[in-house]
Amino acid sequence: MSLTDTSKHSNCSAMSDVLSRIGDKWSVMVVGMLSRNGTLRFNELKRLINGVSQRMLTLTLRNLERDGLVSRTIYPEVPPRVEYSLTEMGKTLQEPINALWDWTAENHHSIIDARDIYDQRQHAVEAAEPRKIAYARGQ
Repeated sequence: MSLTDTSKHSNCSAMSDVLSRIGDKWSVMVVGMLSRNGTLRFNELKRLINGVSQRMLTLTLRNLERDGLVSRTIYPEVPPRVEYSLTEMGKTLQEPINALWDWTAENHHSIIDARDIYDQRQHAVEAAEPRKIAYARGQ
């Protein structure tokens, strides 16, 4: 199946389906951490991914496992040890995810600066024409 023809509804649906999984914040973080660190236990992943809750990490790992991107290995020990790693298909995401991480690190300050400039411009427009802004918003 070729997804090059974007005018076909089925191709757009397929792209949307895949991007909704690999494009969410926590999935990118999990794939990135497993890519950079190899096999990790749950708590190691949780420590490496700033701000993720236990529940969200659990759901993300479960969904990535369901999609065949992450493998979960349970060792019959007391207490049980569970490790996560990228599958062969998951490893194919390493290059694009690492490129996204690198691009983000390279451009984050420029994005913050651009947001500040935009916000200052918007505040100036609102201050100069408060009635027009209120009218446009339906207030």
